[in-house]
Amino acid sequence: MSEPLSAPPLSLPEGWHTVTPRLVVHEPRALVEFLRTVFAARGEYNEERPAILAIGDSLLMISSVGERSAHPSFLYVYVNDTDRVYARALAAGATSLEEPANLPYGDRRAMVRDRWGNMWQIATPLHAGA
Repeated sequence: MSEPLSAPPLSLPEGWHTVTPRLVVHEPRALVEFLRTVFAARGEYNEERPAILAIGDSLLMISSVGERSAHPSFLYVYVNDTDRVYARALAAGATSLEEPANLPYGDRRAMVRDRWGNMWQIATPLHAGA
């Protein structure tokens, strides 16, 4: 049996986690606005470097294609009201993949695809501590 990997503790910038999703898309400014509208993301588009947005307690980077090619992502986002965020996503141009429903594992969840091909599962825990 092998020893578990260990590394010295990281000293991360404030607010950052060990893993941060980065979406590489055409028209990143429009995706930033979509995320601000749908998820109340905080942060601004930046022409010079990746945009850094906060959704709840998580960070998300948005970059333009260039050295990297665009490819869709699949993200699970907890929100306070699945139905309301789902409706905002549709109003902002997303396509419904799953209407809001209560799931056996304790989340109310819906799923949409944005115009960049990213899939967003939008969920609210049905019970505290879930």
